[in-house]
Amino acid sequence: MTRRYTGYGFVLPYVVHFLLFVAFPVGFSLVLVFHRWNIIAPMEFVGLHNFHRLANDALFFRALGNTLIFLLIHIPLQIVVALFFAELLNRQLRLRGFFRAAYFLPVIVSGVVVTILWQRLFSYDSGLLNRLLVAIGLGKVGWLVDPDLAMPSIALMATWKNVGLYIVLFLVGLQSVPAQLYEAADLEGATAWQKFRHITLPMINPTIFLVVVLSTIGGFSLFIEPYILTGGGPLNRTLSAVLYIYKEGFFFYHMGYAATLGFFFALLIMLVVVIQKKLVEREVTI
Repeated sequence: MTRRYTGYGFVLPYVVHFLLFVAFPVGFSLVLVFHRWNIIAPMEFVGLHNFHRLANDALFFRALGNTLIFLLIHIPLQIVVALFFAELLNRQLRLRGFFRAAYFLPVIVSGVVVTILWQRLFSYDSGLLNRLLVAIGLGKVGWLVDPDLAMPSIALMATWKNVGLYIVLFLVGLQSVPAQLYEAADLEGATAWQKFRHITLPMINPTIFLVVVLSTIGGFSLFIEPYILTGGGPLNRTLSAVLYIYKEGFFFYHMGYAATLGFFFALLIMLVVVIQKKLVEREVTI
């Protein structure tokens, strides 16, 4: 009997945390979906009005399209760069431990700090990148003011910030590949590319899927970078879905509509992850 209550005592803090910070917010958001509420006035039941507004909200779909553009740039770039450096760091190199730590360092630095740093690099008039371009006789580039370059610039910054985590994940995957497979391939005269294509990639398939899923979730959560760098501009070309939800909820106090957007966005992320799982498993095992 005493052991049973002791177990309940250990579980209780998590249960309280789950109820207060997970179950209650999700349940309250579900209630908000069917109401109009600006925090100050009492909630007003509006039925399916928020869903009707969502279906006709061109700006939200623009923000969703911007997020997908970010993902199309960020995820392939993240995987290629992370796997490349993981392959290098998996070899016997001098100062290998130092380089592993150096690549991981941006991951633990505050996202706000990193974004402000890159804001200085991307600055049109005084940014380091444009100063280097001018020094070699080239013109300035509107990294954050050109509508066609703003989102790719943010994707580049996000890759630099997060790549260290995925290098570590790929290192774990690479180190789990049996060395005997490479030895057998060497005896058969396989080239480095053939070993990578037919041994490394299939063996690290679970790691690739994990990286794709984490990159997708992280990309769909894009907020700090456009919020600080561009505020969603220019011409709403860097307005991410999360930033739009934030503005609807905390700038315009459309809490019910923001909750509706949030639920729709969560379902979309789940759908994309399921599709990715199928595609990655099929492509890598071909």
